[in-house]
Amino acid sequence: MTIADRWLLPDGVEELLPKDAAKVEHLRRQLLDLYQSWGYELVIPPLLEYTESLLVGLGSDIDLQTFRVTDQLTGRMMGLRADITPQAARIDAHSLGRDGVTRLCYAGSVLHTRPKSPLASRSPIQLGAELYGDASTDSDLEIISLMLQTLTVAGVQNLTLDLGHVGIYAAVVSGLDEATEQRYFSILQRKAAAELQALLAELPLDDSIKQALAVLAELHGDASILARGREALKAYPRAVAAIEAVDQLAADVQARFPGVALYFDLAELRGYHYHTGAVFSALSSDCDRALASGGRYDDIGRVFGRARPATGFSIDLKALLALLPDCEAGSAILAPNSKNPDLWHKVQALRASGEQIVFALPGDTQVPACTRELVFKDGDWQVVPR
Repeated sequence: MTIADRWLLPDGVEELLPKDAAKVEHLRRQLLDLYQSWGYELVIPPLLEYTESLLVGLGSDIDLQTFRVTDQLTGRMMGLRADITPQAARIDAHSLGRDGVTRLCYAGSVLHTRPKSPLASRSPIQLGAELYGDASTDSDLEIISLMLQTLTVAGVQNLTLDLGHVGIYAAVVSGLDEATEQRYFSILQRKAAAELQALLAELPLDDSIKQALAVLAELHGDASILARGREALKAYPRAVAAIEAVDQLAADVQARFPGVALYFDLAELRGYHYHTGAVFSALSSDCDRALASGGRYDDIGRVFGRARPATGFSIDLKALLALLPDCEAGSAILAPNSKNPDLWHKVQALRASGEQIVFALPGDTQVPACTRELVFKDGDWQVVPR
C-alpha cells in the first residue's frame, strides 16, 4: 500500500469538509426544529443492531444493502443500518409501546453495500419522520405536507410531487400466479413495453385481464390519468378505491401547496413488498433524482409484537448539498494569546452570548478571517474593529 492509498476513501463513500459540513449541519438543525414544532419527537437509534431486528419489514432490498459484522461478545450476526425506518418501527412497537398516535423523527448516517443509483452515496445522512397509530389518509396528508415543508425550508424550488398507490397494482395482479406476477412486476419496473406485449401474447388470460395489465403500464402522467384509470380498471373495485384515495390526497395537498406540481404514477412499484397504501416522492427540475420519498407501510411493527398503522418519509441530506446556499460566515473575534484571567472570563462571556472567539496561537500563521478583535482599553477588554 502506498501513502496515496492510505487516504483514498471507498467508492461512493465521502467526507464532508467544513464548507459542506456547515451547510448540512445548519439544515439538519433547522429541520429537526421544524419537526419538533409539528409534534415529532427525536429518537437516536444505534448504528448497528442484531440482524434479526434490523432486517425485517422492508423486503429483500434492505437485506442486500446491509453490511454485516460478527458481535465479538455473543457471536451473533449484527448489521450496520442501511435504513432507520425499521429501527423507528421497533422503537414505536417495543421501546415506547404507546397507544394512539406516535410521531417520531430522526437524523443519522446509514451505510449501503452498493449505491441505490449511479449518483447516490453509499453513506447517506438519512433524515425523516414517521407517524404511527393512524390508518387514515389524514396521516398520509400530514406526512406529505411535512415532506414538502422540509424541502421548502431547504430552499428547494420547482417541486413536483409524484403520487401513487400500491393497492392499484395489487388489485390488478391478484388473479395471476406467482411466476407470472413476478415477470410482470419486473417488466413494469423496467418499463419494457416490447417485453410486456410478448408476455401478454403468451398468457392464457381473458382479454379483459390482458387489457387491464396493458393499460396499467401506461397510467402515469397528469391528473387526467386518474379518470382514465377509473374507467380502465372499473372491473377492479379495490383499484378504483385506491385511485379515489390518490385523487382526494392530491386535492388536499394542492390546497396546502398550490405551487407544487403533481404527477401520478398508478403503477408505482417502489417499495411494493413493504408499502401497503399511498406512495410518494418529491422531485425538483433542479435535480436529476428524487429528493425525498415515503409511503404507507402498515403493520411493520408486527414482527416486534405490535402491528401498527404507519406512514413516513425520509431524505438524504447529502443529496441536497448542491441545492443548498453557502452558510454566511460569522464575524469572528480575534483574541490575543494571553493567559490573563480577565481576558479568559471576557472570552467565555462572549462565547456564551453566541460570539465566535479565536485565540491567536503562536504557531497560527493563517488566523481565520476575523473582522473584530479583543484589546485591553481603558482598563477593560473591549471588542473593536480589526
